[in-house]
Amino acid sequence: RALHFVFKVGDRGRSARFYRELLGMRVLRHEEFEEGCKASCNGPYDGKWSKTMVGYGPEDDHFVAELTYNYGIGEYRLGNDFLGITLVSSQAVSNAKKMGWPLKEVTAGLFETEAPGGYKFYLEDKEQLKQDPVLKVTLGVSDLQKSVNYWSDLLGMKIYEKDEKKQRVLLGYADNQCKLELKTVGGAVDHGTAFGRIAFSCAKEELPNIEALMKKENQKILTPLVSLDTPGKATVQVIILADPDGHEICFVGDEAFRDLSKVDPNGDKLLDDAMAADNSDQWFAARKMKKVSA
Repeated sequence: RALHFVFKVGDRGRSARFYRELLGMRVLRHEEFEEGCKASCNGPYDGKWSKTMVGYGPEDDHFVAELTYNYGIGEYRLGNDFLGITLVSSQAVSNAKKMGWPLKEVTAGLFETEAPGGYKFYLEDKEQLKQDPVLKVTLGVSDLQKSVNYWSDLLGMKIYEKDEKKQRVLLGYADNQCKLELKTVGGAVDHGTAFGRIAFSCAKEELPNIEALMKKENQKILTPLVSLDTPGKATVQVIILADPDGHEICFVGDEAFRDLSKVDPNGDKLLDDAMAADNSDQWFAARKMKKVSA
């Protein structure tokens, strides 16, 4: 089951405005952490950070965004690894125009815009779907066939479309889920420091099998099977892999994740309170310093 894509955000306030006011997503849950994650969810950083899940509906049946914010870092360098998320929402197009947010029509009825940090979103100017409006995540690859073999043969994804001319392939686990599009970038994949992560869930008993298969096939495992605790919530088991181009992939036990990912009605308030209490910008400004660029 396709779950979410992880973005690192340097400007939490502007990012919250983009996802809430422009895309029209809602905060599903928000959590603050005092130290880095055992599975490096917030990247290779040890300090204070937060996680905010935003989407059009519950994670049970919607593909959502995970916004990770490291308190001391103001910006991240983009690579050519993440090429965009495509979603259907004429409301988002209308919101962008009203907000004066930069918007470019790339083909008839398809608009390109950027979230703070430079992450690209493609908005189809059609009425928002009753089901999940998020259609696909597009990732750059250096060798399309090698990547298709990995995602299809090893990870069991179905091939939905193949376009040799445009050097792209669309894959997925089910017709009604967000798809993964792989597109050749014409050279090596650069992950910058903004590199993200795509997450999927599966039955908990499948996780050791995935780990065993990756070891057998000499594929990269970034984080061997580990249990992650969230205070007061379910403990989930995860394994983090890397595909041939180093794209990070998280598989999480579905049963515990469904419990962990329940929508928190206080999510918006928790995010707003955390942003109001975050004096890191003022702290750096008062000392005539800039936040670190990762």
